[in-house]
Amino acid sequence: MLVILLAIAIWILGWVFGVATRQRWVSIGVLWLAVVVENLLLPAGHPLRQMTGGDARVWLVLAAAALLGFGYALIVRALKARAVVVEPAAKPAFSDSEVNRYARHILLQEIGGPGQKRLKEARVLVVGAGGLGSPALLYLAAAGVGTIGVIDDDLVDASNLQRQIIHTDQGIGQPKVESARAAMLALNPYITVQTHQARLVEAGAADLVAGYDLVLDGSDNFDTRYLINRICAAAGKPLISAAITQWEGQLSLYDPAHGAPCYECVFPVRPAPGMVPTCAEAGVAAPLPGVIGAMMAMEAVKQITGAGQTLAGRLMIHDALYAETRVIGIKRRADCPVCGGH
Repeated sequence: MLVILLAIAIWILGWVFGVATRQRWVSIGVLWLAVVVENLLLPAGHPLRQMTGGDARVWLVLAAAALLGFGYALIVRALKARAVVVEPAAKPAFSDSEVNRYARHILLQEIGGPGQKRLKEARVLVVGAGGLGSPALLYLAAAGVGTIGVIDDDLVDASNLQRQIIHTDQGIGQPKVESARAAMLALNPYITVQTHQARLVEAGAADLVAGYDLVLDGSDNFDTRYLINRICAAAGKPLISAAITQWEGQLSLYDPAHGAPCYECVFPVRPAPGMVPTCAEAGVAAPLPGVIGAMMAMEAVKQITGAGQTLAGRLMIHDALYAETRVIGIKRRADCPVCGGH
């Protein structure tokens, strides 16, 4: 006890007076050595020897144990210094069920895993949940577009069901955006659907478009088409716009921010009232919006993944009655009030 108390006193006094740790250990080592020498040289039964254990072997065993502990500490410290810190594995982009779901996309050389990841990270707004919006929305959901927005102020009507395949008879009377949302999530629960039950108008249109990377216009009136074209051109967002009537449809990707014309470059003058009747006025073949709407989704997938050649700078015209499709080149107009000179 006397030696232990002396060792503690040496350590505390050294700490108080700012003596280095190594010097304090040296002082304690000198004390230990003095005790060992004392027990070796003094005769058995000597009072000082009795006060310090009476046998040098006790202190030698204690020193051996201390050296073993110190050596173990040094080994542990060296191993820690050499250890490589392994960062936790990054969370995979897709779950196993998603990989299985999108396997046919991932197998395509032009899409693959990176392209599917871009689809998952994409934010696409679809204007209109009607004839063109229905197939476009379903295929965007099926393809794995991560966030899909849909804006429409209409309710599901029985007359819609001849061609608007995203809605059902049970959904008659419901807002189209909610009916579409339910159908998309039923098809693919791994996506996010944002609904906007409103008519697209000037107020708030820019803020809405700003939240998305790509816009698909499936509206059925020229006011909306010209409005969304202006908003997308100003925001530098690509716009996939289509139109149908009776047996014919047309489609293009308008992207003046990347050299392609905008919608108003190609159609600078609105048709006179009555010259282009709506589907309600002139009728439409049931599969036609499905054909053109699916092509809109296809253009969206290509635009997002970078696969193939899009319809930027080209206008596709489809005549379903005679099964004819042609593509013509379109150019920007320098005097276009929307994108000319920008």
